[in-house]
Amino acid sequence: MHKITPVILCGGSGTRLWPLSRTGFPKQFLVLSGASSLFQQAVERIQGVEASDITLGETLVVTNEEHRFLALDQLRELKNTPATLLLEPVVRNTAPALTLAALRAIENDEDPILVVTPADQIIADTAAFTIALRQSVRAAADGDIVILGITPDRPETGYGYIKASANAQLSAFPVEGFAEKPDAETARRYLQGGSSYWNAGMFVLRASTWLKALAQFRPDIARTAAQAWAGKTTDAPFIRPDKVAFAAVPAESIDYAVMENCPGSVFALRMVPLDAGWSDLGSWDAVWQVGQPDVQGNVTRGDVLLADTKDSLVYASSRLVSAMGVDHLVIVETADAVLVVDRNQSQDVKKLVAVLEQQKRGERTLHRKVHRPWGWYDSIDEAERFKVKRIQVKPGASLSLQKHDYRAEHWIVVKGTAEVTCGDKKILLGENQSTYIPLGEVHRLANPGKAPLEIIEVQSGSYLGEDDIVRFEDTYGRS
Repeated sequence: MHKITPVILCGGSGTRLWPLSRTGFPKQFLVLSGASSLFQQAVERIQGVEASDITLGETLVVTNEEHRFLALDQLRELKNTPATLLLEPVVRNTAPALTLAALRAIENDEDPILVVTPADQIIADTAAFTIALRQSVRAAADGDIVILGITPDRPETGYGYIKASANAQLSAFPVEGFAEKPDAETARRYLQGGSSYWNAGMFVLRASTWLKALAQFRPDIARTAAQAWAGKTTDAPFIRPDKVAFAAVPAESIDYAVMENCPGSVFALRMVPLDAGWSDLGSWDAVWQVGQPDVQGNVTRGDVLLADTKDSLVYASSRLVSAMGVDHLVIVETADAVLVVDRNQSQDVKKLVAVLEQQKRGERTLHRKVHRPWGWYDSIDEAERFKVKRIQVKPGASLSLQKHDYRAEHWIVVKGTAEVTCGDKKILLGENQSTYIPLGEVHRLANPGKAPLEIIEVQSGSYLGEDDIVRFEDTYGRS
């Protein structure tokens, strides 16, 4: 019996899909195809690999502190998917992330087969993926490293390539080497040659095999990651490596740290071809490619009205978006930003994001609607000395016990029941009732009910930034 441990690498930022993908709510948590997020799809796909000789262990999600509650909330929407979240205190790329998962997997003297996949990809043919994944698990059972190679359907210059030695007698081909992103002519030769595959960053290998290979090729990563793991703390379902020790781990990808060193070494590296409608959704053009176009070649989502428009992607999230007399465009609308770009240049959206970062614009990191572990808030209006927020609190949840040095707040309950702590007083408010929180007063908002609580908050003061907050107690470890 082959026991597998799914490993979901969930640390990407997805800057090419701005303004929908942002640092505070990145690409993997978005619903871009179907009814669930890319992260949820990645988790569910691996659940289907179980067979008479394959059994599933716990799912390991490697993500960062900032996104831990986003990941947890989306996991809770999936049924019967127990998971542990390994939280990176700083970004260190995929090799250290996989090392944390391997160290977790070998605890209790076990050595499961790790099925490693990014959280931000789409696969149209789940049945074909399951077949390829089962082949990979069986090939990795004896200690080989297996990589899934995407069968290319065009001369793509945006992906790295795997060079494999095809053999009709084998279900997993020996890997001869890797190639960086090629120019257009080289990509055409790769496509015509038939032995080159796109590298999708999906790997299947035993936990011990990864740790042995890493120790040989990158002992610095192996040593420092082990030190960080040894100092871990656990707050189920979260596990946190030591912050200071993990910051000393060199940042490197799985490919550069290990995979590209395997051909010709003692570590056998094989590839299983995957032809399953794969896309990494690395640009808005890629989102258009996997969409369902109308007769004019347009892919739309949300409240969209088009006339004399062709081969375009139009995404509306908060209002009506209309277009006339244009073609080959990407138009993406959110509550606080609109992107218009030629589809051929959609890979360059990251340049706009870089400018936003240089200018320290808030639209780089957060949406107008911001998710928090207790619920969310939406900043619906703002001007000098005032800000209006719509706030929703989950049943049984509460904000931190806090105070503000520069602003006062008025709360009006529009739905549900609010438990309000203000100084040494605690009161219950129902719909259409309100209260006032003076500047500098210690306070807390909680939802004691079984339905969501919704309030309107009006802030007033000389400074209304989100950093004007002093926390005294917090259910979510932020004080």
